[in-house]
Amino acid sequence: MRTARLLAAAALLAGTALAVLGGPAAADSATPSATPSTTAGDAPPTEAGTNFRTATVIQQGVRATADASAGDYLYWAFPADTGQDVTVEATVTFPESSVRHGASTWQIDVYDGLRRRQSCTKGAQTTTAAADAASVDLACTLRTVRSWAESSSNDPLRGAYYVRLTVLDLPQNDLGQPVQAAVEATSSGTEGRDAVDGSVAPVVTENAPDVRPDGNWAGTWWSVRWLWTGGGGLLGVLVAIGAHRLARGPVRIGGTVHPRERPRQPEPYLN
Repeated sequence: MRTARLLAAAALLAGTALAVLGGPAAADSATPSATPSTTAGDAPPTEAGTNFRTATVIQQGVRATADASAGDYLYWAFPADTGQDVTVEATVTFPESSVRHGASTWQIDVYDGLRRRQSCTKGAQTTTAAADAASVDLACTLRTVRSWAESSSNDPLRGAYYVRLTVLDLPQNDLGQPVQAAVEATSSGTEGRDAVDGSVAPVVTENAPDVRPDGNWAGTWWSVRWLWTGGGGLLGVLVAIGAHRLARGPVRIGGTVHPRERPRQPEPYLN
């Protein structure tokens, strides 16, 4: 009975430790809002890359612009962290002096750090502009960014994200006409206990090593999983000790333990 009481007290102590330590650990991993702004003296980018390797790095909340020609592939890269619901908006403006010969169809695509094309949950990802339209707006809202995912899934992982803006269809005579493109990435969402987990490093390729939020990536090496791992190990030890005590039987604590008496020899037969 005394052993059972000791085991019960130890188990209760382990559960209490998990409950008490879980709160502060989660609070320490929480981070502020996930839409950084430009720092003083930093001007928004005024150019765009032409492929993944030359993508222009921008921060969330910064509106980047670029002068281009119809038919160019324009690339930007920005960071996205765990728990963020990212929305990418793009605007293509046509000069007033340009003479277009028909409608044009534009599209915006978003890729993660592994260059996997991400699906849009909402927004006009592909839009057709009339011949007399002054501009065309596009938008793409991604699924919530995760800190980890199964290798077979296509879930968005935290790290670098690439934006590609291009025209899909337009009259041949309009190919090469000047346009002005503008792109901005913003995000919303809750970071903290269920979102921030620094156990998985951000997916940032060697082509864009400078892609990171202004306040650096959320989370540290610490993770709530450490509490569950330690608590599970402690409970496993307690169960093993209890099973050993039950299999061994009662043990007298204090006093002298007398050895068992040897069995008596059978008396010889009397003739």
